[in-house]
Amino acid sequence: MIKKIFFAFVLVVSAFSLHAAEAVNINSADATTIEQQLKGIGSVKAQAIVKYREQNGSYKSVDELVNVSGIGEKTLEKIRGQISVSNVEKNN
Repeated sequence: MIKKIFFAFVLVVSAFSLHAAEAVNINSADATTIEQQLKGIGSVKAQAIVKYREQNGSYKSVDELVNVSGIGEKTLEKIRGQISVSNVEKNN
């Protein structure tokens, strides 16, 4: 019985770890996705991330987030491992 409980626990932790490991692409994610998947980012900051991208083009580096209103170095360091800036190809 203890082995079954332990095995179930390991499966749950593994599933959570895999989900948490997926980075949010701030070049393609909408504000809702950003808010829901980045701990510490609320709706105002999520909307600011999208607005900055719309006004300035795709993020070239995660470090560009400090140019977004409301996001400083401390916030960036907290979410750095949760985000990516993969380029999004547009169909012409």
